[in-house]
Amino acid sequence: MERIESDDRRALAPPGPRLPWPIQTVVFTWWRHLWAKSLRERYGDVISLDIYPWRKVILLYDPAHIGAMFTSPPARFHAGEGNRVMAPVMGERSVFMADDAEHRRLRKLMAPLFGKSAVRGYLDTVRELTEREVESWPVAASFESHHRMRELTLDIMSRVTFGLTDGPRLHRLREQLGRLLNMDLAVLMGLNVPAARRYGPWRRALELLGRIDALIYETIDERRNAPDLAQRGDVLSRLLAAGDGPERLSAKEIRDQVITLLIAGHETTATGLAWALHELARNPKVARDAARAALTDDTAYLEAVVKESLRQHPVIFEVTWTLTEDVELAGYRLPRGATLMPMIGIVQNDPANHPEPDRFRPERFLGGEIPPSTWIPFGGGARRCVGANFAMMEATEVLRVLLSRRTITTDRRRPEAASSKHVAFAPAGGARISAPPLSEIDRVPR
Repeated sequence: MERIESDDRRALAPPGPRLPWPIQTVVFTWWRHLWAKSLRERYGDVISLDIYPWRKVILLYDPAHIGAMFTSPPARFHAGEGNRVMAPVMGERSVFMADDAEHRRLRKLMAPLFGKSAVRGYLDTVRELTEREVESWPVAASFESHHRMRELTLDIMSRVTFGLTDGPRLHRLREQLGRLLNMDLAVLMGLNVPAARRYGPWRRALELLGRIDALIYETIDERRNAPDLAQRGDVLSRLLAAGDGPERLSAKEIRDQVITLLIAGHETTATGLAWALHELARNPKVARDAARAALTDDTAYLEAVVKESLRQHPVIFEVTWTLTEDVELAGYRLPRGATLMPMIGIVQNDPANHPEPDRFRPERFLGGEIPPSTWIPFGGGARRCVGANFAMMEATEVLRVLLSRRTITTDRRRPEAASSKHVAFAPAGGARISAPPLSEIDRVPR
């Protein structure tokens, strides 16, 4: 594996385009999935960019380089610094913004909430809400599956995170969160500019965040005094009960973690599911195999469908880790303060890493070894997504319920383009499908 060494001053800086930083920023923000591919063809596997708000950015395309980054000492990289673009929304005390000892502390408190045994406790909630959702689907008309998956996963995450099953507070919270999660990426980015916060959409965004915070703090205060707090299984209750003395989380820290989980866990899973349904509709044989798996509780195949969807259509195109010291990688000098970005979307669709990458083939995840650092939709190393187990369980169970009740079809065989929406790369056309109910004959596995 490639190693990341201390800086050798004789090494060169990585190559890259000489466009002004505002132009690089606009192109990268809206068309990174296209630009990143052409940049690699021209400059190679380590590329330097100048984009706001990080400015000095290094794109990585080689799995060996990415693996070296993930396995380096955590003190060498600060992922929290790279994530600070989301601080106005997720909060300064979010695990996403934390580094070093503070990150270890928060992750230690949060990891048990999403361990395998804990995730099994959320299975019934996912099943119940998915069954309710699929009953509302049209019988004949086509519809945008991405919209439906966003509604469903918001319901799931609201229930799992807050433990609220009904009532006016849940409806208000869900409505306000829905508005936040529909917010344009440019508005979120603009919140990092203090002068912008007094105007138009940025002022309204802050007002919306204030209303959401009021509902969250109201729920925290009420739940903290609940007599059954220790018996509750939702994330909020478990965070309130976690830790002792100085390890106990403040109300502000809890607010920041639950908002982070909602944003990271809702949009990404909804988009991943929409891509999976889009590919199942376009690939009838895979759809039949997946329906058979749903009817026979073959979760291994359904999980492979989810993994293949996340490989071919990574929801998050890159992660960001900021260097705390000068290093050398692949013969290039990377300065302290530079932000490294593994190009997940390119790596996972490189034929050198995954043969026939344009074919939707879940079987590649059954029985074979996937080369290291070539399937990284949840990141890696000490910063691998803490909710990865939950996300895989949720997506697999949603597919199981849907495919055991509906046939997924489409009259559009052409693949949809990816479009940057909020924090995710989503199907530009909404992943439109038709989903007629399974006939009694179809319900018999063959």
